[in-house]
Amino acid sequence: MGITQVTVAVCNPADPEKRWEGLFLVDTGATECLVPGNQLQKIGIAPKGKRQYELADGSKIDMDIAVAQVEFMGEMVGTTVIFGKDDVEPILGVTALESVGIEIDPKNQRLKRLPAVRLK
Repeated sequence: MGITQVTVAVCNPADPEKRWEGLFLVDTGATECLVPGNQLQKIGIAPKGKRQYELADGSKIDMDIAVAQVEFMGEMVGTTVIFGKDDVEPILGVTALESVGIEIDPKNQRLKRLPAVRLK
């Protein structure tokens, strides 16, 4: 399967005018969104906790997390964001996608809207 990317705006939920926009890799193997930590700090989002994540190679790492508002494809959702290294490629995880009823069409490598958000 190829690479699917989408433009995402990450907003401070306390002040949505504070935002950062970037091109995110859509990764259905990732649960949450990974954002460059320096960009989150610039818009006033500070870490609120730590969570352990398993990487693709099976290793585990503790990472800072917070809640942010993310906007993409005309949709908005509050979601957990992970503070990545400052030069990390941003990742849009499956939780944000599913929360607004969007999935990847693997044949066309594009995002598509479902007729309704799944509650099951």
